[in-house]
Amino acid sequence: MTNLLNLTLPELENWLQTELGERKFRAMQIWQWLWQRMVRDFESMTNISKDCREKLTAKAVIVWPEVVTVEKSQDDTTKFLLRLEDGALVETVLIPSDSREGVRRWTQCVSSQVGCAMACTFCSTGQMGFERNMTMAEILGQILVARAHLGDDRPEWPMLRNIVFMGMGEPLLNMRELMRSLEGLNNAKGLNFSPRRITVSTCGIEKGLRELGDSGLAYLAVSLHAPTQELRAKIMPKAARWPLDEMFEALKSYPLKTREHITFEYLLLGGVNDGLEQARDLARLVGDVRGKLNLIVYNPAEGAPYAAPTEESVLAFEQYLWKRKITAILRKSKGQDIKAACGQLKADRQAQLD
Repeated sequence: MTNLLNLTLPELENWLQTELGERKFRAMQIWQWLWQRMVRDFESMTNISKDCREKLTAKAVIVWPEVVTVEKSQDDTTKFLLRLEDGALVETVLIPSDSREGVRRWTQCVSSQVGCAMACTFCSTGQMGFERNMTMAEILGQILVARAHLGDDRPEWPMLRNIVFMGMGEPLLNMRELMRSLEGLNNAKGLNFSPRRITVSTCGIEKGLRELGDSGLAYLAVSLHAPTQELRAKIMPKAARWPLDEMFEALKSYPLKTREHITFEYLLLGGVNDGLEQARDLARLVGDVRGKLNLIVYNPAEGAPYAAPTEESVLAFEQYLWKRKITAILRKSKGQDIKAACGQLKADRQAQLD
């Protein structure tokens, strides 16, 4: 049985013609039912003929990820633990942002892999190891789950406004499914997200970086977390295989649209990378790239190898960068009371089962 959520629009057109003998226009009708109206059965597709619905029922399914648990923070950050068809567990997080006319807007952090192969020492997912890549249906299915949870059924005035690929996994190591997902996100008759509202975060994978930039389907974020090759090799050993100087040479020529920039994510680890020496190195490193810095205060999990930085060190770090005319934005850590950092909820669930 074919999960229709795992077909791009051109693939759906071809499948309907070759498998069901249907005409091409049917694909767009079904596509809108799947991604805009979020139906989960064929009988709800009222503008599809009964004969076509019967053929669909015989040969296809619509499979969403299964919600295992939902946890809501005091700040309204909402984290989902999802079970995929093979039993694998992944996480996705809804992060509240601004409100307009009494309607709250949301950003969703989605996963692209089950586990992660990069083994970053500060990341719960990295310590789990890699299980497998996620499919387009599993990646975009997270968005359907979130929209259903929010009651977000008005495409003309959506509550879910931004998508960030910053959940479990390294997106550029799942390049095929990432690009298929981005095409689906950008489709005006489907999920209908503008590229400027989609961000793909990578810790630094040379292969695939240019393809992402040339596609124009999303903005780029780079998980930096260290201003020198030596320190990066200690806390991000696998990401550091691409030398920092070579990565920044590639970033200097990364294709950017007018007013577009690269976001650098920098996780402040207490006593590790939060000193003025690191701030000086960081200012020198990013100064020649059209970008901005997101400073993130480390949210330690139980048994974590690092501590959160002090308020004094965070303020001094931020002020140093601003004095050097580096745009640095301190991002408030959200969802601390529900283990909202990447991989923490799954790790906690597995610990309970062991």
